[in-house]
Amino acid sequence: MTEFSSDAQTMSLIAFIAVITVTLLVCVTTGPDHEDLGEFYTGYRSLSPIQSGLAIAGDYISAGTVLGTIGIIALLGFDGITLTLSTVLSLVLMMFLLAEPLRNASRFTMGDVFTHRAPGSFVRITACMVTLAALLPLVIFQLAGAGDLLAVVLGFHSDGFKTGAIVFLGLLMIAYAAIGGMKGTAFIQIVKTVVLLGAATAIAVLVLNRFDFSLPALLDAAKKGSGAGDAYLASGLQFAGDDIDMIGTQLTIVMGAAVLPHITMRMFSSRSATAVRRSLSWAVSTVVVTCLLLAVIGFGAAAIVGHAGLVASDPQGQTAFLVVSQALIGADPSTVETLLFTAVATAVFLTLLASVAGITLACANTLAHDLIAHGFRKTALKHSTEMAIARAAAAGVGLVTITFAAGARHLNLQALLTLSFCVGASAIAPALVYSLFWRRYTPAGLLATLIVGTTASVTLMIGSNLVSGSPQSIFPDHDFNWFPFTTSGIVSVPLGFLAGWLTTVLYDRDAAEQNRRYAELEPKILAGTPATAGGNTN
Repeated sequence: MTEFSSDAQTMSLIAFIAVITVTLLVCVTTGPDHEDLGEFYTGYRSLSPIQSGLAIAGDYISAGTVLGTIGIIALLGFDGITLTLSTVLSLVLMMFLLAEPLRNASRFTMGDVFTHRAPGSFVRITACMVTLAALLPLVIFQLAGAGDLLAVVLGFHSDGFKTGAIVFLGLLMIAYAAIGGMKGTAFIQIVKTVVLLGAATAIAVLVLNRFDFSLPALLDAAKKGSGAGDAYLASGLQFAGDDIDMIGTQLTIVMGAAVLPHITMRMFSSRSATAVRRSLSWAVSTVVVTCLLLAVIGFGAAAIVGHAGLVASDPQGQTAFLVVSQALIGADPSTVETLLFTAVATAVFLTLLASVAGITLACANTLAHDLIAHGFRKTALKHSTEMAIARAAAAGVGLVTITFAAGARHLNLQALLTLSFCVGASAIAPALVYSLFWRRYTPAGLLATLIVGTTASVTLMIGSNLVSGSPQSIFPDHDFNWFPFTTSGIVSVPLGFLAGWLTTVLYDRDAAEQNRRYAELEPKILAGTPATAGGNTN
């Protein structure tokens, strides 16, 4: 286990306390009035394009993305780069294909988007269930790893400290989501993005400086340090030459990463169609720069620390960012070097806090707005009541997440992260594409897309080697692995699209009504102009 200097650990602890104090203050000062529902869900669309773009980038660059990207590049080389590029491509597709229609079609949640085309409480309830299926695994995965990560930084390795860290971070994420709402969590994401960019830039520059700013020299050293030789810079190290598995994984990331509900909810908070385009431009630029920096750091970790050192610290490479930072700074750091390591640790800590808070808010919003206010009820709730329900839902989601994360922190939960992307790619992505662009799409087709895509993702992932049958699985001592691929995307994504299309074609009794309804909504969805006729979207 890597040990950092006592000065660095003390400074990191002070920085963490300062971050908690400042971010809670930000939530309190920017949080909505207790009766202002629109401000809680959207921040009244008051963020500028650059602020919104940085918040989108902050939500998109999760703790799993930062730590996982550096780790996978450090351990797997070329395959890690291709997965990183897939992550960037997903946001680019969102920018050009879905961002404007999403902003135009929605009010607060994903359920609002779907009920533009298919009004009804069952659609609302299904949208809520799919949102939870996509996001709860993601937040559990990130929170479960927080205890081990903070133990590495602060030097407290007892089980009690790790469990306590999970509980404490979970309570913080509840406070951020319940108090700050959309605007409060957005400002936390902005701070996180700026700090992360600064820390990553500093470490990337130090890595390049170690090799005289020569990229070929860095790659050659990374190849030697990886222990894999020439295979490190060639395709196939992760997937053992299985091209179908590689294609399925990349398809899942490209289709699923940017449509997860905690990302799409940021589209709803943009002021206008023009603003959402500018926001996505800032978000994509920020993500591209960040991923380039993470790639340099990943190669630097392989070159400077080496495969054995990285695996000794964490078999999945999740601590590579911290380990290479310590290696660059040295065993007896100066004050400036200690401050630099503290900045890196703070960036990781902020990334954890901001990621889980944004996801918790998205879960709370759909529970309050889609499930309670419009799913189970036929009459409208008072704004103050719905906001109280949303805040209570944030607490409920947080407590459930804390329980699962603390109980499963000893397990390798990579399958949960993969499952989130699979549900996004197989259920949410096809439902959004059809709902926003296919005139004939029916409520039955929408429900089929959501249900089949989600069910296929869950069922196939249970049978994958990330759940059983391998040393890196959740249950390494059991083997009920029957699905031969790492992700479900190669099967479940086509199934999601096929289910929506086939159900719409076979059961098209309301096709004429859908054509009429889409004709009314098309100006609003595609151009942001008022719809030609009203309609109930509940």
